[in-house]
Amino acid sequence: MAKYVDGFVLVIPKGKETEYEEMAKMGRDSWMKHGALQYFECRGEDLKQQEMGDMKSRAYKEMAGATDDENVWFSFIVFNSKEHRDEVNKKVMDEMSEAYKDQTDFEMPNDMQKMAYGGFEVAIEG
Repeated sequence: MAKYVDGFVLVIPKGKETEYEEMAKMGRDSWMKHGALQYFECRGEDLKQQEMGDMKSRAYKEMAGATDDENVWFSFIVFNSKEHRDEVNKKVMDEMSEAYKDQTDFEMPNDMQKMAYGGFEVAIEG
């Protein structure tokens, strides 16, 4: 079955991990309630540059522009299709807009300028 994935790379300042995790749990609950197939929040643990033969990979912290006071998270949500993703995301965004409409002091626990997001069509699954 074809699937679609929304992927995120986020930079979370050290000391704000608990705040981010609480927000992510609310997000998980909303996405799952509205039909996402799976939801993952993954905290960076082994992010150093890797040697692969005579080549070297790029380190996640470098790629994301993270400092020593920040950690990189990789998060993804799985859907049936892009159309399914669009339907679920609309419901989630509507719910979040309603929940936060009166909170003028809400502040994201991460730097949105260091966040990357994209939708990915699953090409190979195993």
